[in-house]
Amino acid sequence: MSDPNTAGFEPLDGDEDQLARDAVREVIAFYNARILDERRAPAPDDERIEHLKAARQAAIDDQSRLDTAGPGDAARIAADYAARLKGLTDQS
Repeated sequence: MSDPNTAGFEPLDGDEDQLARDAVREVIAFYNARILDERRAPAPDDERIEHLKAARQAAIDDQSRLDTAGPGDAARIAADYAARLKGLTDQS
């Protein structure tokens, strides 16, 4: 798993489905890392943890949707998640 603090999404060679899966996986990893960081904080913010968990679940749901997505949907998901990861890592 790449460190979402230092590495942006770099798609692997592959079709739209694989690009989308890679992008969603990177976003899920980002949320996992933030949840862990927040839980380890001296005073964890339960509301922030719940927000992060909800965002992670939405990404997991989108990842599941890829099982039935056509190439156009997969390309859109790949682009959406690449942009989302850029936004998330730019905020960090």
